[in-house]
Amino acid sequence: MSNVVISDVRKNYGPTKVIHGVDIDIDDGEFVVLVGPSGCGKSTLLRMIAGLEDITGGEVRIGSRIVNDVVAKDRDIAMVFQNYALYPHMTVAENMDFSLKLKGMGKGEREERVAKAADILGLGPLLARYPRQLSGGQRQRVAMGRAIVRDPQVFLFDEPLSNLDAKLRVEMRSEIKALQHRLKTTTIYVTHDQIEAMTMADKIVVMRDGVVEQCDTPLNLYDRPANMFVAAFIGSPSMNFIEGHVQSGANGPAFISKDGVEMALPAGANPPVGTAVTYGFRPEHMALTAAGVAGALPASITLVEPTGSETMVFLKLGTAAVAGVFRERITAGEGDVIHVLPDPTRAHLFDPDTGKRLT
Repeated sequence: MSNVVISDVRKNYGPTKVIHGVDIDIDDGEFVVLVGPSGCGKSTLLRMIAGLEDITGGEVRIGSRIVNDVVAKDRDIAMVFQNYALYPHMTVAENMDFSLKLKGMGKGEREERVAKAADILGLGPLLARYPRQLSGGQRQRVAMGRAIVRDPQVFLFDEPLSNLDAKLRVEMRSEIKALQHRLKTTTIYVTHDQIEAMTMADKIVVMRDGVVEQCDTPLNLYDRPANMFVAAFIGSPSMNFIEGHVQSGANGPAFISKDGVEMALPAGANPPVGTAVTYGFRPEHMALTAAGVAGALPASITLVEPTGSETMVFLKLGTAAVAGVFRERITAGEGDVIHVLPDPTRAHLFDPDTGKRLT
């Protein structure tokens, strides 16, 4: 096991710059998730750590060793891909054993490592099967087993659950997290799924267009996003944003939208009156209330989506489209007016020009 330090790493393809000076410190034994939309550079960064892409500039250090010019096979890492890449003519045991055989390891030690990994992953009864005889989840376990037997300093995962159905994805992400806790191996995991990132990571790196927007714990990203991009990307459904100004309201300074909708300023926020701001609040931080309650806002329903445990309601506050997530059953329908109350203690103000959160 080892720490990983990424210092001012850059990647160009000819004149096209795709990674713009990324800095990330990953502690020994930490589970770090790189997340962001397609094309943000997360997989490219992972491949540079793995040695599958050349580094244009900067430095990648694994432990005490700079690995920029070290070939992939000598970096002491193990990678699990989105495509399981199992050899179809080999059994499960032979697939897991193959890299050890190439290293010249003795048969006894190879068998011991394969047996140990199979026990960890519940693959014991499947060792004699071929990949075509396995389910998607079982194939993913074999791919993970092939990485585990190498006993690397660092595990790298490149969207390993993308080919699985929704139920199996939930099961496998729990298994991967439990496995990492058990092995305590430094892990770097790439996904575009922010729910995956939130549930698995010790630390999340949110990327956009080849730069790091924020690197923090999952709950800090959720509670204190650095900017509107992070606020919108982390959390499902996305955070609601309404443009307006800080103006004098009925009870002192308040946020007033362009449509004249008044909302209490977030706790601790006190921009000067007249400041243009974007007001942000999460759908789950808005409560149903009754007309006449202080702060209650009339909202027109455009769509109701019941999910069983919760109901997602799409609304119009003035002309602003927002979403709300409620535990209560909603009997109202499209076109009806309900009253809602955003929680100002959990709301945010953002600079509409830079997108940065105002603290």
